[in-house]
Amino acid sequence: MTPESPSTNDRLVRIEIKLDQALTQHADHETRIRLLERGRWPLPSVAVLLSVGALAAAVIPLVSH
Repeated sequence: MTPESPSTNDRLVRIEIKLDQALTQHADHETRIRLLERGRWPLPSVAVLLSVGALAAAVIPLVSH
């Protein structure tokens, strides 16, 4: 009797393949998430700039009187 039977080796190979696939998918998900996050940051920035502009437009006539 050998310490590792062929079925054990086969199982280890399958586990290794599944682990490699999972790591590849994880890296792909990270890339996708980073792209989505990069595309979303301008929206809040534009909203803040527009609100500051609207506030300035509302306050300037009040102060000038």
